[in-house]
Amino acid sequence: MKTISHTLRLYVTALLICMASSYAYAADPVLELAFSNQHQKLARADLLKHPALRTITIPADVSYKRSMEYRALPLLSILRDVSKVEMVQFKAEDGFVANIPAQLLTGAAEPWLAIEPINAPWPTLKSGGRSAGPFYLVWLKPEKSGITQEQWPYQIAQISEVRPLQTRYPQILPHSPVDSAEYRGMHVYTVHCASCHQINGGGDAVVGPDLNKPYNPTEYFQATFLRLYIRDPAAVRTWRQLTMPGFSDTVMSDAQLDDLMAYLRQMAQQK
Repeated sequence: MKTISHTLRLYVTALLICMASSYAYAADPVLELAFSNQHQKLARADLLKHPALRTITIPADVSYKRSMEYRALPLLSILRDVSKVEMVQFKAEDGFVANIPAQLLTGAAEPWLAIEPINAPWPTLKSGGRSAGPFYLVWLKPEKSGITQEQWPYQIAQISEVRPLQTRYPQILPHSPVDSAEYRGMHVYTVHCASCHQINGGGDAVVGPDLNKPYNPTEYFQATFLRLYIRDPAAVRTWRQLTMPGFSDTVMSDAQLDDLMAYLRQMAQQK
């Protein structure tokens, strides 16, 4: 009887170990790549064994607001070929979407994929929240290509090839000449706002509200306060779930803000 009981305990122990191992493997974060020439799902544990993995220092990390050190891979070391790709989309777990021109990824700014170590998690981004992991796009020399704060996506779940936003969603196009303030403002929107907001139901992101339906912010904000809200959201209204960053004049110039305002006023007429 003791022999049977002992054998049973050994069997149960082995089964539990196997189940725990399987669960750990299944729970390991996975990064999906979806390109016309590359479809892969890359597990964090495997990426941390990649021969190109390095320790890098980002002196002024956009998300952590300080110097950060990461174990990271040159982004192009995991992307086979983006020479014929126009736009690369980074989709985060929370619905944030960054559409980044492929030429920026091959330029002087040097994009790296930071990978959160399994046993050494990064700091949380805010009290009670999560870190930027498991996968975070960082730039060694962002000033070389004018990389904006919206082009540092974190908690990345998927990287894919897409067409430009205005090609896929023509409802975001203003009925204005291509050399107009309204048209320039659309480009300000696609760079700075489309990561969180749609226009007329057009866009990839689902973090913030649609900027034109049911109402456009130019319809319920006085212009002065709308400009202030874009510059410093907490100066106008604040709540615990506030996540919108402010866009200082070093990120969005006064001229770009003027164009964005013109675009929003135009789109209020194009519901």
